[in-house]
Amino acid sequence: MGCEPGVTPDLVAVAQSYVAAHPRLSTTEITALPRFRLTFDERFCLEHADLFDRAPALAWDDETADRYELFKQENLAQYRAIRAAGLEVRPWSDEGQPYRDSRDLARRVRESGVLHVFLTAAGHGPGRPTGFHPLRTPSGVVEHGVELTHNDVFRVVHDVFGHVMHGHSFGPRGEFRAVRTHLAMYPARVHPVLLTEQVGQICWFFYGPHLRVAGRVPARGEPGYTPPEQRPYPEQKVFPLPAHHVARFLGLFKEEHR
Repeated sequence: MGCEPGVTPDLVAVAQSYVAAHPRLSTTEITALPRFRLTFDERFCLEHADLFDRAPALAWDDETADRYELFKQENLAQYRAIRAAGLEVRPWSDEGQPYRDSRDLARRVRESGVLHVFLTAAGHGPGRPTGFHPLRTPSGVVEHGVELTHNDVFRVVHDVFGHVMHGHSFGPRGEFRAVRTHLAMYPARVHPVLLTEQVGQICWFFYGPHLRVAGRVPARGEPGYTPPEQRPYPEQKVFPLPAHHVARFLGLFKEEHR
């Protein structure tokens, strides 16, 4: 059973309680995150789209393996906090995506206390998943008779804490804000792979070289513009972003004190 209709848990309180119970995490208060002003930098996006585009599909070594293992364990811990708060998770088995947009996602989750998760088996990258990826492995979590992969678990965490909690959109600015929330809820050792999974892919999807005309991405209505629904999803690459890129991303945000 999910939450009673209209009685969705206070997600900010759930997230803040989780952070308080894990002293190794950021000292940033979850309640303070909406006060962080994002200076959106398209040059940053273009550079990271190119970095992602040039990166190897798999740069796997012991350090990266350790980072992903910790990432998986942190995802599971946050997933358990979400479920313990009363939110129900249902694997999505219908055609297409379960939600039209971020507003539809937030509204329906808050109204029903149920989150539908689009399964990795149905799509992970440009098509159905192939080859090795550390998040495609079974998580041990079973919902409605379906065992979730670790990537499914992260999709739940991302949708709940990244989008529903503060109402962030699916556009690049909303996704950046969602990532900033995640950085407050994951230990620093995870940040380089978390940013690859999120910021690298986001930048490639919205600003990749395949979308550019004369070095820039055309705006809606301009010649050469490709609507988001017609764009390919990025390849699911496995590599850690260098630490200074994490610092650059964090530098896009500044808390505004009231």
